[in-house]
Amino acid sequence: MQKNHYLFVVAFCTLVGCNALKREPEPKQDQTKQTESPPWYIKDPVTDKVPGIALERFHAQKKVSKTANTIIVAVLDTQIDANHEDLQGQLWRNEKEIPDNALDDDHNGYTDDVHGWNFIGKKNGGFFSWGNLECVRIVRKWKNYFQNKDTTQLHEDDLYHFNEYQKALSDQRSQQKYYEGWRKSLQFRIGVYPEAKAALQKIFPREDYTLRDLDSVYKIYKINDKPYWERRDDNDRDLGALIDYMRAGFQSGQKSLDDIVKTKIDLDSILQRNLSLDYNERDFIGDNSQKLDKGYGNNKVSEFKANQKHSTEVSAILAANRDNKVGIRGFSNQIRIMPLCILLSGDEYDKDIALAIYYAVNNGAKIINMSFGKEFSLQQQWVTDAIQYAEKKKVLIVHIAGNNRKNLDDNSYFPSDYSYKDHTEISNNLITVGATTQSIDSTLVYQSSGYGKKNVDLFAPGHQIYTAKPNNLYDYDSGTSLAAPMVSGTAALIWLHYPNLSVTEVKQIILNSGTAYDLEVLIPGGEGKKAPFKDLSKSGKVLNTFNAMHMAEQASKK
Repeated sequence: MQKNHYLFVVAFCTLVGCNALKREPEPKQDQTKQTESPPWYIKDPVTDKVPGIALERFHAQKKVSKTANTIIVAVLDTQIDANHEDLQGQLWRNEKEIPDNALDDDHNGYTDDVHGWNFIGKKNGGFFSWGNLECVRIVRKWKNYFQNKDTTQLHEDDLYHFNEYQKALSDQRSQQKYYEGWRKSLQFRIGVYPEAKAALQKIFPREDYTLRDLDSVYKIYKINDKPYWERRDDNDRDLGALIDYMRAGFQSGQKSLDDIVKTKIDLDSILQRNLSLDYNERDFIGDNSQKLDKGYGNNKVSEFKANQKHSTEVSAILAANRDNKVGIRGFSNQIRIMPLCILLSGDEYDKDIALAIYYAVNNGAKIINMSFGKEFSLQQQWVTDAIQYAEKKKVLIVHIAGNNRKNLDDNSYFPSDYSYKDHTEISNNLITVGATTQSIDSTLVYQSSGYGKKNVDLFAPGHQIYTAKPNNLYDYDSGTSLAAPMVSGTAALIWLHYPNLSVTEVKQIILNSGTAYDLEVLIPGGEGKKAPFKDLSKSGKVLNTFNAMHMAEQASKK
């Protein structure tokens, strides 16, 4: 998908119960409660001949002793299905907080935070789904200062912000133009739908036609070779055009008039909320967006079904019960998930990201999983300070490389341990993860994944990953969002067994112990171009949990 498609996927999925991540949607799969035994990604690359992480090979070792330790992994994400059968007993509990007494018992600035915190919650206990894109926030902040100016009129200190403003303004305008055109075409299709339906009823009296049927009759009745999207404003009413309008709906999953109307309503929200300079989501939060103050939000981390999918997927990969014989097997039953809600339709707010990192560190998390990202950062310093604070407290952060097919060495992607302004590393406690498929050939790299020799550390499985969904269901999904928790889970296993290792050692072990593949692979977004797999990340490897545990054992003895 091209970049300007992502926002619609985000908005639409938020409303129908998917997630707020900008990632490639997968074909619909049948949801099930059956266990896939075992999923490809936990298999061993040597014995099973698939590029898995060898998790089950580690657990199969007789010599590995059980550990009584527990470890907290903070998951900065959507809300979570805390009642899911495969996550029972796996959520962190704040023992210092007395539930539902409306008091901040542990004096950490968050009232009744028994299982975490919802940073996008309203004071009345609700939450909101829609937020601006970060490009809109940047334009809103700098518009009055930078408009009608060029570089000759600016102080040197302003140049970075000016360039970011120009980039953000271009991005906001191009997306606005795209969605306005799409909305206009949908409005036309709404008007012509009854006529198209009546015309097709004469060909298919039982109205049982499929997309293949529509393709067949279109070839017979089309008047010209111009596709629907090139003549949607021509007001065509010939039979070929009417059939093509219906084909367009079927191709995009809009088979009924209600589907088209619903899509238009979603686009209205994108234009009026995500992309609007007049809409500010912080009005619903009630905080001071210019100050890094805490206390806003609420403790509802598992309240709203429509906002639970993404965190449930990620958390299950990390910590799904290994012994209950349902669903999937996580990395360890000793992992405790700390849900911190910051994701919505649009881009995450830097204030929420920073405060969630501080919250995680101060409440005992050893690892922070961040399966989200954005191309702009309005308050980057807030997040940088939080990442560096986590490093001082020996906390590892795992972040995705994103699903925009971009080279992160040349294209900014936040949060990051790299300063795109100063071109320097800001910390050594963050791992950026790309996604791979189950094919050991030129398609090894998932073709929506970000990559980069300097700014992506390694890859992990992220295509057709079998994981938990809300309501005790399981299904497949794809994206770097699912690759990151595999790295977080590996780090958790290392510290569970070898707690004396430092955060720098754990990071280096994970990078050094991966599986190398001597392959030419397709570059994501490279239009068929190839490069050696080792050149697409800093380590040039795919995560290997078995190797990491062996290397951690040796390092711990030293």
